[in-house]
Amino acid sequence: VGSSPGSSNISSWSSNAVQRMSTFPLKAKSPASTMVLPNQRRRSSNLAPSKSSLPRLETSQRNKSTVSLTYDYYDETTEYQDDYVFDGSIVAENTATFPSIVIAPDGIVPQGSFAEAQAEYLDPDLEAVDALYDGLVESNIGIVAHYYMDVEIQSILQAVGRKSARMTYEKKSGDLNDTAALDQIENGDLNKLSDSIVSIADSLAMGDHAVRMVRDLGATSIVCLGVDFMAESVQAILDKNGYGHVPVYRATQRAIGCSLAESAESRSYRAWLQMAADSQKGPPLHVVYINTSLESKAMSSSIVPTITCTSSNVLRTILQASVQIPDVQIYYGPDTYMGENLVSLFDAILQSPETWSDERVRNDLHPEHNRETLRILRDNISVFPNGNCVVHHMFGGDVVKTVKEEYADAYVTAHLEVPGEMFQIAMEKSLEGKGAVGSTSNILEFISDKVKEVSAEEAINPSSAARRLQFVLGTEAGMVTSIVKAVKTILDATGQQVEAEIIFPVASEAMTATVGDDHLAVVPGVSGSEGCSTAGGCATCPFMKMNDLDALTDLITMVNDAQETRNIENHANFSQVSLNGHLPPQRLKGKMLNGRNAIELGVLPIMHMRHFMAKQELPDELVQSVHAANRSS
Repeated sequence: VGSSPGSSNISSWSSNAVQRMSTFPLKAKSPASTMVLPNQRRRSSNLAPSKSSLPRLETSQRNKSTVSLTYDYYDETTEYQDDYVFDGSIVAENTATFPSIVIAPDGIVPQGSFAEAQAEYLDPDLEAVDALYDGLVESNIGIVAHYYMDVEIQSILQAVGRKSARMTYEKKSGDLNDTAALDQIENGDLNKLSDSIVSIADSLAMGDHAVRMVRDLGATSIVCLGVDFMAESVQAILDKNGYGHVPVYRATQRAIGCSLAESAESRSYRAWLQMAADSQKGPPLHVVYINTSLESKAMSSSIVPTITCTSSNVLRTILQASVQIPDVQIYYGPDTYMGENLVSLFDAILQSPETWSDERVRNDLHPEHNRETLRILRDNISVFPNGNCVVHHMFGGDVVKTVKEEYADAYVTAHLEVPGEMFQIAMEKSLEGKGAVGSTSNILEFISDKVKEVSAEEAINPSSAARRLQFVLGTEAGMVTSIVKAVKTILDATGQQVEAEIIFPVASEAMTATVGDDHLAVVPGVSGSEGCSTAGGCATCPFMKMNDLDALTDLITMVNDAQETRNIENHANFSQVSLNGHLPPQRLKGKMLNGRNAIELGVLPIMHMRHFMAKQELPDELVQSVHAANRSS
């Protein structure tokens, strides 16, 4: 399980991936040049000056965080104040351990240069918040964003969403003395605020929130901050719910790819599916990860019965499938690590009869399963061998070694997409209640629950000193914004001396800041705030970072200009022409596959999953098609 999937192709694929990254608007001027720190960034728009009232804030003009910060180093030439305005131009020396952010009752403590870059924008610039809010209201836009957005834009989006909910509440209620309602708006789960024009969620929930914004808030367009397949899925979900006329815009006209999604578009993936369809082993069911394009889902559906899954429901999906179709052959793809990690999970259970009895299997996994049915299911799983996410792929050997040696007592979390070595640590920890494996939402919930648990213990039996909980974050660093918000809310509510340290597991080779070099202050790596290294350890996704605040501001300006121009007779609408380039890929439009509408085929696996999530069983249509596929093979 610990070996790299498709090892013969990994090294060449990684090299190509790094070359592709060099074309993205990262904070590096070139793959080998000096990286620019967040407060030094500049981005020039290629758009003509706009008449829109939406003000534009260059990154360098935004106020830096005023969150109370404590440093892990000291410069005797500088006087530090309690409420220090964070300056990302000061670079800490390398340390042997991972960078981290400590969330304490009285402030945020970044440790290491990468953590400092993350912490810089945790406290949003209020001028940027007001400007973005006004622009969204003026243009009637709703925003759905993925958890992996950059810290700066996530913090501002959080504040904009809460402001929109607060303004709507004040208009509807007028009661400014309802402290419980106002506290829920300011500190509750953003995605539970029904009047928020912003949502930050996983890829599946993004479509649901888009529907809510159009249906309940009257949004006339949606901006999707993520990668292309997410915008594509949001548009498809809107269409399926009768809102196909509402456009979904991406932050940039450039393609925002995804290494994992692209692996499902390869010839080898199609050949693998055809092999599944032709197999005589038993009824085939293709379980495809949600993080794939609509085209991949359509192609899959045309070859073999297919249902999508998320990292939080994949285990339940295959358990239920094997109950409804006892001899089912599961073909899981394209994420090789996630598939192998699922098999590894079953192996661990089957190798532990003392702790995993039939009764525990029924109680903790599925009421109609036992150890023998789990063995049969495990043996009937085939995993695509050559697919992975560039971010999660790099949680490799160096990272795992440091976690074991330096963080033996820490809680360890791991997304299901990470390599087997990292997953194995988190899985073993999870069996002791000291770790979590699953989706981004599962990880956030685990960290929140542990902080609540210890805070409750401290309320009964307080310690003489603050208790610090360490959490190794085995997923993309963009999650830290939601984690900080959730933990701070808990600490503020309980008033206990509890701290949560969020550790970014990044390979030491990636941490290459320099000190005292006026010509080369920062070289590519974590200190440049991207956090990627082929040596092992990648904290941020370069594809996701193509969504930035300046690009979003430009897009809102274009929407406003397009709306104004539509009202002028015989006036060329150049903004609308530009906006067309921001629409999701239209690769399936007007196409047919096996005599069926290709878009409908692409949406079908998603609808099968939605039925499963609502009813906790596979739809009859899917079960019948699985049996029919077996008879025809």
